[in-house]
Amino acid sequence: MADLRLVAGLGNPGPQYADTRHNVGFMVIDALATKERIDLAPSTRWGCELGKWGNILLAKPLTYMNRSGQAVGALSRYYKIAPEEVLVVVDDVALPLGRLRLRAGGSDGGHNGLRSVIDHLGEMFQRLRIGIGASQGGEEMVDHVLGRFAPDEEKIVREAIERSVEAIAHVAEHGITSAMNTYNRAEIS
Repeated sequence: MADLRLVAGLGNPGPQYADTRHNVGFMVIDALATKERIDLAPSTRWGCELGKWGNILLAKPLTYMNRSGQAVGALSRYYKIAPEEVLVVVDDVALPLGRLRLRAGGSDGGHNGLRSVIDHLGEMFQRLRIGIGASQGGEEMVDHVLGRFAPDEEKIVREAIERSVEAIAHVAEHGITSAMNTYNRAEIS
């Protein structure tokens, strides 16, 4: 079992993107940092906000979603972190709102942030996808992912973020396979 050494939540920097569906990866890293009392500090060297959780780096790439792999790749190379020791947290429109899906590797599934990370690390990094639901009623995909959650969705999203923090801790302690068996089956409340 590979150790977990880097957890990167993907999103877009700037207040105009805060709390959008596409930034759920940032929200998870922020929630984990708050729970564990970790300071995330901007790092111009790495193009991300960076913090340390024991021996695990927490990162929020500030290069915009489509170039997230630049920061993740640079951190991995400098700290000699194998792709299998990286966990990337992203939104997923193909999953129902609030559903979690952990995987040990795989394709980008049409997600530009994952595609960027794959360009820098290959496909064998761990990922935690968080369902943000599909667009409704002819809404354009870009408007959907860059939109904010509706009031009736906020409780589901908060619970998904809390479960994601638990899932990351589970990966760190027990590995990705155990976390997949626990969190991929969990029902949305």
